[in-house]
Amino acid sequence: MARFASVVTIEVAQGRKQQLLASLIAHRARCLKDEPGTLEIEILLPHGDESKVLTYEVYQDAAAFDVHRNGPSFAQWQEETAGVVTKIYATRCAVLD
Repeated sequence: MARFASVVTIEVAQGRKQQLLASLIAHRARCLKDEPGTLEIEILLPHGDESKVLTYEVYQDAAAFDVHRNGPSFAQWQEETAGVVTKIYATRCAVLD
């Protein structure tokens, strides 16, 4: 099976970026520890745009992504960021080897 990636753009409410980053860092740590199919999560800060945070996430395969998306850490992250995240755009990708 091919590795699976997701590139996510998160729009953040004004003045709430540090709260979002703290939550994302904790979420990343939980996922890498508790989800064997989660291989990598990078948090990216666009230059000159304080309203967005991006993530680059790599999973063993699409099934591992589904485990992540439906798992307890993602649910916790959604609860923690209610009112912080204003919009999320995700692009699902196959990873070429």
